[in-house]
Amino acid sequence: MSNPTVGFIGLGIMGKPMARHLLKAGFPLFIHNRSRAAVDELSKEGARPAANSREVAQQSEVIITMLPDSPDCELVYAGENGIFAGVKSGTLLIDMSSISPVVARKLAADAEKRGCAMLDAPVSGGEAGAIAAALSIMIGGKVAAVERAMPIFEKLGKNIVHVGDAGAGQVTKAANQMVVGTTIAIVSEALVLAAKAGVDPAKVRQALLGGFAQSKILEAHGQKMLDRNFKPGFRIRLHEKDMKIALATGSEYGVPLMVTGVVGQMMTAMKGMGNGDLDHAALVKFVEELAQQELVAAK
Repeated sequence: MSNPTVGFIGLGIMGKPMARHLLKAGFPLFIHNRSRAAVDELSKEGARPAANSREVAQQSEVIITMLPDSPDCELVYAGENGIFAGVKSGTLLIDMSSISPVVARKLAADAEKRGCAMLDAPVSGGEAGAIAAALSIMIGGKVAAVERAMPIFEKLGKNIVHVGDAGAGQVTKAANQMVVGTTIAIVSEALVLAAKAGVDPAKVRQALLGGFAQSKILEAHGQKMLDRNFKPGFRIRLHEKDMKIALATGSEYGVPLMVTGVVGQMMTAMKGMGNGDLDHAALVKFVEELAQQELVAAK
């Protein structure tokens, strides 16, 4: 049985390596992106460029979107030259962006009116996870659609969980971003405290990795902080957007998210300081500014 033709829209830090995995796995691929460089790069590897999202939809049996925010998704799906303008009944739509659960549910309902199944399937793992095809994929939607999408998901991730109906994937992603963001913030505070108290933060990190404070954030992002490596794997401005989604979801369901709110404001401050395009590990720079202490590991 041959692989279905896949349309992939959104070839950024995450989307480009994800699309490349599908291409290497033998999926015929139609691609579209706002900027041209990634399209040209993947076209040389065998992908076929499309002029707009509508053209992608006309050519594809499965369509994946990987976009920055809810308004981007609404435009790409429902705009004049969007997916819904060209989609055929029976097409499987998979949005792997991180967006509002409310928007995810609306898009799924609009897709169903057109005879299409739609999944919200946001991911976690950052650029490294996308490149390694080791993403965690959180899926909302109907079981039959999940089963149909599974051969594709298996080329992109390792931890693939169907968490519920439409929108459930986005609720799960909001929870993920809360945990990641607040953990980055507390690792930042802990290491800057160590440095200002005259203790080598690199050794503090090493000690904490052996106890209950151990986490992937302390391991990976803590090292980024020490190395001053803030090349974006996931940009602060996008994480701030996700924290706002979490806060709006909490407000909708009457759940106070106080720690999330504080860390979201730290990210807003970083954006205001002109640091929104740095990796979210750069949140340590905000703590350093307040403490008047740069995090410098002892040589």
